[in-house]
Amino acid sequence: MISKSLEEYLKTMYILKMQNGNIRVTDVANKMGYTKSGVNKALHNLNDNGYVNYESYGTIELTEQGVNLAKKTLEIYDIIYLFLNEVLEIDSNEAEKEAEKIKSVISDETTNKLAKYVHKVLGLNELNCNYNVNNERCRCCKKRCKR
Repeated sequence: MISKSLEEYLKTMYILKMQNGNIRVTDVANKMGYTKSGVNKALHNLNDNGYVNYESYGTIELTEQGVNLAKKTLEIYDIIYLFLNEVLEIDSNEAEKEAEKIKSVISDETTNKLAKYVHKVLGLNELNCNYNVNNERCRCCKKRCKR
């Protein structure tokens, strides 16, 4: 188990990988507003825990374990954002800020229950998603719903 802070690094690196095809320390530092030395320290911790493959001044590669945790972190954010924006009708900018804060403290059990509620309220339950925070169905269901 790693800290929520390190999960944020993984999420950011996953997004950078999807956008740019590669991950550089400088890009992570710029995106997160941290120093390169702070990013390097986090990378060594993530490397030691098997979430990334990284050597100083080298490329950063997410392991399968790192990708899975990054996706899970994104999923939790999505569920909370949907609840705030579409169920409670909070402005999208404010919902983004609040979802980011809530995501860092919410438990898997609460996320699962919130996801099932959001699915029911938004009419996604007919897609048989049976959301669980450890899989990707919610993000996929939401995409299918908008098509």
